[in-house]
Order: sequence, then C-alpha cells, then structure tokens
Amino acid sequence: MEFRKVGLITCTALVLANMIGTGVFTSLGFQVAVLPSPFPVLMVWLLGGLVALCGALSYAELASALPSSGGEYYFLSRIYHPAVGFMAGFVSVTVGFAAPIALAAMAFGGYLAATFPGVHPGVASMVVVLLVALLHSLTVRASGNFQVVVTCLKVCLVVAFIIIGVWKETAHPVSFAPKPGDFALMVSTPFAISLMFVLYAYTGWNAAAYILSEVRRPEVTVPWALLIGTVIVTVLYVSINAVFLAAAPLQDYVDKIEVGQIAAEHLLGEEGGRIMSGLISIGLISAISAMTWAGPRVAQAIGRDLASLKVLSATRSGGVPLPALGLQTAIVVILLLSATFEAVLVYAQFAILACSFLAVLGVMVLRWRQPALPRPFRCWGYPVTPIVFLVLNLFAMAYSAHDKPISALAGAATLLVGFLLYFPLRKRRLSA
Repeated sequence: MEFRKVGLITCTALVLANMIGTGVFTSLGFQVAVLPSPFPVLMVWLLGGLVALCGALSYAELASALPSSGGEYYFLSRIYHPAVGFMAGFVSVTVGFAAPIALAAMAFGGYLAATFPGVHPGVASMVVVLLVALLHSLTVRASGNFQVVVTCLKVCLVVAFIIIGVWKETAHPVSFAPKPGDFALMVSTPFAISLMFVLYAYTGWNAAAYILSEVRRPEVTVPWALLIGTVIVTVLYVSINAVFLAAAPLQDYVDKIEVGQIAAEHLLGEEGGRIMSGLISIGLISAISAMTWAGPRVAQAIGRDLASLKVLSATRSGGVPLPALGLQTAIVVILLLSATFEAVLVYAQFAILACSFLAVLGVMVLRWRQPALPRPFRCWGYPVTPIVFLVLNLFAMAYSAHDKPISALAGAATLLVGFLLYFPLRKRRLSA
C-alpha cells in the first residue's frame, strides 16, 4: 500500500522505544524493597532479558509465518480460535497499550516536576499524552520519523547515564558478588514478584509485530528488528541497573519511582539530578510515542474483522487509524484520572503476560498443525527457546497471583470478558 514505508531502522527504533520506557527508570524501587542484595537484583534483570530474548525469537517466527498487523490478536485468531484472538485484542486495546502509556505519562509527570517544581505532575502527564496522540494522527511517515529521532535521544541518554556511572566515583561501596542466602532468594516469591516488574520493563520486545502491514518485507525485517532491539536493550538494562545499584544505598530506592533522579543526585549532586530528571522525562516521551503508534493497529485489525466495530478500521489518507487512536487515548486519560502507578502496573502485566504466553505456545502449536507453512525465519534453539519463555512467564504469573490475588483476578477477569464479548459481536457480524 501507499503508506507501507518503514524499514529495519524504524522497526528497530520502535522496539527500542517501546522497551526503554517507564520500567527501567521506575521499577528498581519495588525490587529492592523485597530483594535486599545487589546480586539477586542484577540477576532478575538478566533473567528478564533472557525471557525477552526467548520471546522475541518466538515472535520472530510468528511474524515471518503470519505477516499481518495486529500482534497477538492476529496470531491467536489464526492459531487457536477467533475468540482467543479477540480476547488478546481486547486486552491490548483496553490495558495492553493504554496502561503502559498511562504509566509512562505518570513517570514523565513525576520526573518533570522534579526538574521544575512548579509543574503539576498530573497536568504534565495529561498534556504529553494528548500532544503525542495529536502528532500520531498525522501520517505513518511522520510517526516513523518522530519515533527514530526521540528513540535516538533516549538511547543516548541511557548510554550517557552508564558512562557517568562508570566514570564518577561514589562514596557508596557495593559488591555484586552473591552473599549467603542470595540463591535462596532467587526461587522465592519476592524474586518472582520482582521478575514481574522487570518483565514489565522489558515489555515492548514484540512491538514491531503490531505494524507488520506497514513494513517493507515484514517477514524478514520484523524478525531482525525484534532480535536487534531486544539484545541492545538487555545490555543497556543490566548496565544501567548496575550503575543505579552502585550510585546509592539500596534503602534510598525502596518504594521510590524516580530512581533515575536519586542515582543522578548521588552521582552529580542536586542540580545534576534535576537536569538528569529533565532528560529522563524527555526520554519517556519516546515510550509514550511508540505505544501510541503501535497500539491502535490492534483495534484497527479488530475493526476489519468485525462489522459491529468497523468504525475502528477507518484510516485517514496518511494511513493513520484515527478512530482507534482516539479510543486508545480516551482509555489512557481515564487511567490517568482514576488509578495509581503500582495498581495499573500489576493488573495490566498479568493480562499481558497471559497473552504473550499463548502466543509463544502458538509457535509450537503452529509447527505441529502446519509444518509445511512457509517460515522465512525459524526460532533459534527450538523447542528450548519457547519452553524457557513459557516456564519463566508461568513462574512469574503464578507467584504474582499468590502474592497479589486481587490484581491477578482483575487481569483474569479482563481476559474472560474479552473472550466472552467476542460471541455476541460475532453473531452481529453473521446476521449483518
């Protein structure tokens, strides 16, 4: 189509921008609250990177075998049943993208207020969401160009933070060697809950799978974008968290969201911390932008399949699904006005992990059911790679459900509503 113009660089930028978002600058405080030692904290980030890499390799095969936009909605519809796909699409539309956008906007407001004390965090969060949505209402090419620019700025910010952390000495002694009891912590409930937060930080490794219809040679481009982006982010995440842990005592981070500001203040002083907070807030715009771009493509795909939701499939001349973008933005605004950071994170992550679990399991199902299906990219290390992803995801979800049952039940309820909602909508399409 006329607007299918993005290539490997833009796809990789989309993955990087989705992944390097709120989590790396906010979630460490929740981890050190339950893991009182640097070694298991660093291990949970390494493990999160392994999960993301296994997921990216699995999604790369799905993207090459089923090259169409919609992410889990399209994959699960083709692999299992349209109702399962609709369930995943419902999760993506209601919380899968809207919740992370809201979280990134909340973090943006907090960091911006730390830089400019007169700024109201809530107002700043709302304004950035609306401005980014307005920009993405233009054209696909404009979205892609903006994404590349802000992603480059954000990656430079993370690299600069790592360099400063290595170069600048602090009075805080830290050892990353394992201590007695550290290995026991790594099979505990606190470690599993921390893994849930880390997996949220790694969320976005599958971003390019949502815009397959807007990519040149998607069966080749998207798998490599997923892999390159995930490897880069894993290296950056482990490095920057080592810097955070070395910069300040663990107790300074406990239950705090603005961990980047705290580390920067210890490394550069109060004024340096304020400047770094401002830069981090700019970097968070990239995450907001990436999810604002990718998310509406799920609603658009649903609208193409269900006549009762056809309005969501409408696009303007530049290829932008404007009604779907408007719906997502409205949900983000509601979340900003009604929920807290941690409540949104845990609830959304449980439902998102469940959909990713089904998608990666689908790699194995598809190989069994359709062994002759063309696969330009085949998952490296199969079947070990998807099994590692499934086991570690299940580990995080099970312990999370045990520790935070209300949030897990809310996530499960969202999945059930999405599944059941398909049938009346499907009937309406059949009678049309």
